[in-house]
Amino acid sequence: MASLATDDKANENVTTTEATTTDTPASTTTTTTTNTTNKKKRKKKKKKKKTTSINNNADNNNNNNNNNDKQLVAKTNNKATTNRSGKTVDPIAAALGNMNLSEAEKRKMFQAMFGRVKHTKGPAAIEAAKNKSHKFWDTQPVPKLNEDTSKVEGSGGPVHPLKTPDDISPDPLKLPTGFEWVSIDVTQDDQIDEIYTLLYQNYVEDDDNMFRFDYSKPFLKWALQPPGYFPEWHVGVRQSNSGKLRALITGIPVHVAVHGISPKVMCEINFLCVHKKLRSKRVAPVLIQEVTRRVNRRDIWQAVYTAGVVLPKPVAHARYWHRSINPQKLIAVEFSRLQPRMTMNRTVRLYRLPDHPSTPGLRPMTMKDVPSARKLLANYLKKFKLHIVFDTDEEFAHWMLPREGVVSSYVVSDDEGEVTDLCSYYHLNSTIIGNDKYKTLFAAYSFYNVANTVSLTALMKDLLILSKKTNVDVFNVLDVMENEQFLKKGPDSLKFGIGDGYLQYYLYNWRCPQIEPQGLGIVLL
Repeated sequence: MASLATDDKANENVTTTEATTTDTPASTTTTTTTNTTNKKKRKKKKKKKKTTSINNNADNNNNNNNNNDKQLVAKTNNKATTNRSGKTVDPIAAALGNMNLSEAEKRKMFQAMFGRVKHTKGPAAIEAAKNKSHKFWDTQPVPKLNEDTSKVEGSGGPVHPLKTPDDISPDPLKLPTGFEWVSIDVTQDDQIDEIYTLLYQNYVEDDDNMFRFDYSKPFLKWALQPPGYFPEWHVGVRQSNSGKLRALITGIPVHVAVHGISPKVMCEINFLCVHKKLRSKRVAPVLIQEVTRRVNRRDIWQAVYTAGVVLPKPVAHARYWHRSINPQKLIAVEFSRLQPRMTMNRTVRLYRLPDHPSTPGLRPMTMKDVPSARKLLANYLKKFKLHIVFDTDEEFAHWMLPREGVVSSYVVSDDEGEVTDLCSYYHLNSTIIGNDKYKTLFAAYSFYNVANTVSLTALMKDLLILSKKTNVDVFNVLDVMENEQFLKKGPDSLKFGIGDGYLQYYLYNWRCPQIEPQGLGIVLL
């Protein structure tokens, strides 16, 4: 990252008028609504179109770097397709098969299996955002939203000229009176507990207050302690008189290749969270500047991050797809609803999966698989324009070896023990608020998958089956890498529903040509 520490404008309490759909947090999950609530929703939306400070925008935008991307529900795309005979086919009806329902009922049923998500709409949102003010981000070394990057040559380059660590102040930025900087020691359980509590109480939840992300403590340890991490990049703000943790931003080092260049060490930014009662103190912009200063002191000048909102300027945008695993529970917690003339038995039958995987030799990954699995994935990821590089076996093992309730990975190996196929997902659950029967919504997110001996569709079907065995309720997939192969409708449809929100990918202090989602070979938590 380029230094932000000397930029006074980043601390200004500048006000902007921004629509809710582009600059406020998107819902974590939302339930399907009826016509009787539409009027209230419209009033609520108008109320939210008000002037807010740049501090709240910074909180909201960055609080969602890796949260708005993980929406658990979807709204089905209703575009028609054409089959081989030239006949127009409804993809939803095709997914439902030959059930004894009208086409309209099939459509409604499939849509209702997933809720609505209040998201920005990808390219359309980018165009709309060009006409809005982004005064904080306009001070940062990122391309402007209206900047044409299509003519950037090769792999691009830094937005700001490179400096040296000696150019960066060794002193932390000034905080409001009564608050102090700390480096969170993520090896200490009590400090992990503090992070968990801050996120649980103040991170993103849906507009209807029904679901809230629940980053488990084992998940946080996994996410924040990769090999070679820098303790000072886990930046906290404590209240001086009480010692309580009131704000957080984290960074970890990652190797990223862009448009064929040798992998660069970047900082992956995550978990920007400010206590709800502190969001008038202009803490979020200062957090961003402070972590930037600390990263620059390590002679690292680029960062990678994601957000569900449009900021200057996405290098790519992807879209989430969602597959119901446990429709009974989803309906019971009002995650989705049962359609007229659609019984619970029919609904369960629609999403039923086989009891056992079909891929021969598919088994959990072990330590002995790490070298060949890393090689397999590395060769696969090279085909993508923006991709992660696991630099060592130790790093690969950290991210990919199975951890109960955190990450699940499976492989197929040949007679010589070489891994030929790989599939994986990580676990990120949500707390269900106000339901007496169910307290947790169990969700899986597709991680990295490579299919050689079977089709990718067959491998992912087996992964759905395996996820069900770990009590997953809904399975989520981005349309990155080659995932479209199993997301498309057809005779072998896995019954994924397309989401209506986009996940924006960003590079900090790096200007390069735009990348299509199929050119992305990186999944950020």
